[in-house]
Amino acid sequence: MTMSSSTLPAHWQVGVVGAGRVGAVLAAALRRSGLRVVAAHGLSDASRRRADALLPGVPLLPVSSVVEQADLLLLAVPDDTLPGLVQGVARSTGFRRDQVVAHTSGRHGAAVLGPAAAAGATTMAVHPAMTFTGTEVDLDRLRGTRFGVTADEANLALADALVRLLGGAPVHIAEADRDLYHAALAQGANHLVTLVSDALGLLAEAGVADPAGTLRPLLEAALDNALRDGSAALTGPVARGDAGTVAAHLRTIASVAPDSVTLYVALARHTAAQAVADGRLRSADAAGLLDALADAEGATTATSA
Repeated sequence: MTMSSSTLPAHWQVGVVGAGRVGAVLAAALRRSGLRVVAAHGLSDASRRRADALLPGVPLLPVSSVVEQADLLLLAVPDDTLPGLVQGVARSTGFRRDQVVAHTSGRHGAAVLGPAAAAGATTMAVHPAMTFTGTEVDLDRLRGTRFGVTADEANLALADALVRLLGGAPVHIAEADRDLYHAALAQGANHLVTLVSDALGLLAEAGVADPAGTLRPLLEAALDNALRDGSAALTGPVARGDAGTVAAHLRTIASVAPDSVTLYVALARHTAAQAVADGRLRSADAAGLLDALADAEGATTATSA
């Protein structure tokens, strides 16, 4: 079999560097699909517990030992750690010509694996567009998950095959577009968690006994509408230009959770700009709204000073 094949050999030995939430789960998924996971690397107590739960019997070894044993080497480390790891392996253990090296970073494409490619290894980026708990729950969530794939044309078929073996669906991302791709996912998912956590706190301050139960139907409907209709799904006081309501919101938020004012103001400004651009909010109505936002922002700055 050549490395450009669209299938992965069942005899391949898999090694994973980074037994974190992503690495341990993906290694477990490959194991479940029939590949043999022979070694993993993880230093923290959490990584050890995760490996025990998801990869029983797989030894945790130094990076060099994992690299030496792996036909398929999966690098599942943080974005900023990846370049140094690749360079360190190239200087010490070294990559092999008969080796496939894949990383799971969202930000980086295949170029970061240049030292491995220079050694003759087949390289690829396969980033799952999913949030992970590091438990068995994630294995089912992988089914149908999109993976941002970046690889040389000759390696795309193999990268796609790896993604499908994991239960996912490949989405090809150009090397130059990786930062934008990753920024979009962070904006949509990570900042969503921040926003929802903030809303839960405000509901608790309002005396709501079950903030999550109150928000869940609303958020599920809003997310479904947004994914289907984009900004056309906007509703609420900002999209309507209800400056008085927005001002009241900001006054009460400032009294109970002043740190949340900045978040509300930033999101309301962006929401208003979208509503104006879509023609659903008149510029004249938006002006009063923006004045209310500026007043709240000024009051917050003055208080903190």
